[in-house]
Amino acid sequence: MSLNTMEPNPAWDAKSYPEVVEAFESLGDDVTVHVWGADWCGDCRSQLPDFAAALDAAGVENVEQYPVEREDGEKYGPKVEEYGIELIPTIIIEREDGEELARFVEEESVSPAVYLAEQL
Repeated sequence: MSLNTMEPNPAWDAKSYPEVVEAFESLGDDVTVHVWGADWCGDCRSQLPDFAAALDAAGVENVEQYPVEREDGEKYGPKVEEYGIELIPTIIIEREDGEELARFVEEESVSPAVYLAEQL
């Protein structure tokens, strides 16, 4: 299942973010981008389309999307417990062997694309 919020924002300008595109282009085939979010989530609706556009501009294809639901204030969904997901959006860039390279959590002060590019 995919997230509507992961549809790339056509207004995002890759030329304005060369460092971001370069960082994502450098990801190898052994790296997966895991995205937890929800179409009902305002933060996801505001942050994920630009992030998806950055991935698209860099040609990143190994992206797994995990739609999150909530009930009584608790979030649940695929791999939420396994990865300790408490806030959304949460994005984890991970090697095939399980090594976590970078993690973005909703409350960071910059956009997911910029934050993760800086971490990489």
